[in-house]
Amino acid sequence: MLEELRITSLGVIEETVLEAAPGLTVITGETGAGKTMVVTALGLLLGGRADSGAVRSGARTARVEGVVNVERASPGLAARVEELGGEIEDGRLLIARQISAEGRSRAFAGGVSVPASVLADLVDPMVAVHGQSDQHRLLKPSAQREALDRFAGRKALEALARFSTLHRRLRETEADRDEVVRTARERAREADLLRFGLEEIEAVAPEPGEDAALAAEETRLGFADTLRTAAVQAREELSSEEGAPDALAAVSTARKLLEGVREHDPEVSALAERLAEVSYLLSDVAADVSSYSAGVDTDPARLAAVSERRAALTSLTRKYGETIDEVLDWARRGAERLLLLDDTEGHIAELTGRVEGLRAELADVGAELSSLRQQAAVRLAETVTDELTSLAMPHARLAVDVRQTPSDAGLAVGDRTLAFGSTGIDEVEILLAANKGSEPRPLGRGASGGELSRVMLAIEVALAETNPVPTFVFDEVDAGVGGKAAVEVGRRLAMLARHAQVFVVTHLPQVAAFADRHHVVRKSSDGVVTTSGLVTLDEAERVRELSRMLAGLEDSETALAHAQELLEAAQESRSRTR
Repeated sequence: MLEELRITSLGVIEETVLEAAPGLTVITGETGAGKTMVVTALGLLLGGRADSGAVRSGARTARVEGVVNVERASPGLAARVEELGGEIEDGRLLIARQISAEGRSRAFAGGVSVPASVLADLVDPMVAVHGQSDQHRLLKPSAQREALDRFAGRKALEALARFSTLHRRLRETEADRDEVVRTARERAREADLLRFGLEEIEAVAPEPGEDAALAAEETRLGFADTLRTAAVQAREELSSEEGAPDALAAVSTARKLLEGVREHDPEVSALAERLAEVSYLLSDVAADVSSYSAGVDTDPARLAAVSERRAALTSLTRKYGETIDEVLDWARRGAERLLLLDDTEGHIAELTGRVEGLRAELADVGAELSSLRQQAAVRLAETVTDELTSLAMPHARLAVDVRQTPSDAGLAVGDRTLAFGSTGIDEVEILLAANKGSEPRPLGRGASGGELSRVMLAIEVALAETNPVPTFVFDEVDAGVGGKAAVEVGRRLAMLARHAQVFVVTHLPQVAAFADRHHVVRKSSDGVVTTSGLVTLDEAERVRELSRMLAGLEDSETALAHAQELLEAAQESRSRTR
């Protein structure tokens, strides 16, 4: 429920605050005073398109703020706001929209900036705005189907969601199948290339890491003589076989010298022990170097074989990867891809089977949804017809036609093959017989502007019972209505306000008389700039405003008496229907 609406620099409104409350609130005012700016402000909070032309002349930005009581909101709203980084304080959510004169727009929820689309998702379930444009929207088949689905309730909406999901999966699977069929020739060419590559790799039969190992071996074989000479000379320097001075002899001499005097100083004893360790290490190294020099291979045949093998591996790395490990990885992925390509016919058959399964499932869900719609259509027609009787259309009769269209490419539902789309197998059309004895006709041809307003209001009242919305906003939906019909519109709005918060922008005194609260948009001018703002009326001021709306006169005793009578009649009617 909306608790407060603050508007700053929007259109002719410089700054105003609407203190909202439960029940029926009407907003009236002279033509051009800015009544519709209130609805425009609510539309912005609902994520509507930002128009820089709506920024007040001379202002840098326009701003709309709303305080919404979220106690009746969906359970996930608080968590969603928290995910966005916003806060809900004392069960109230602060939402805002700001528009610059340059056309930039920003939206806020719970104190954090959010995209306008996110703001719309948050607020849309809590507020329903209906304007004169909604009458034209109601003429669209999609809007009529949506109204019926909302009236049908949770089961129908769940079936619709399942159908839409299955329909999307069907279209994706059909697209995959068609793509496989279309690219069969390209897939065959790709398979041949993969097969050639895999055969080439298989013929060489590389091992993981083989290229690096062979490169090291080839280098070693190519420098075998140099390596052996260096090893022999190193061994001679460490431990000479010719009796020449060597490292082992030098260390041994040094060790003996220190051991001869070790009893005179403990530190010399420690040094002698370290030289003993060096002597052991030199002996081990000398033995290892000798073993290495003896094992150096100078086999030219092996060198040629290694070079030849490396050339074969290099031919693979030029085509399939930087290293043999990458070549083997390409082979693994290529083999998997080749299995898929070689089974194109099987893949097509699999996709075709999935398509048939999805179509069968769609047919079942479509039949279920259609049945729910047909049952709801009867109830909606009866409910709205009763409402139209209360709205001074006693002879009007509403009908909701739910029909299907045969199609050879459709779904097999029962013994029929029916066309279908993302919303089911049905076409929904609301028909109206406005007068006694007339045949129901489509709304666009069977209803005047005033009748269409009442049909829309009656449908909304019917929907409120099955899909309640906390706040309704009606922008001059009573256009084209007058006299007794206007009184009935006011009475129905008052009845709707017993279950929800209702705001009505109206020019009809018969409707305004039923209000719990009455606000008037008044404009003033300093000769240069016109400014409008909202004023809350007391009882006396309400009578004067109704008088103005009735006769264009605020001080005429006759008009005032008429306004007082209208107000009293409306209040008496409300008390009888409570």
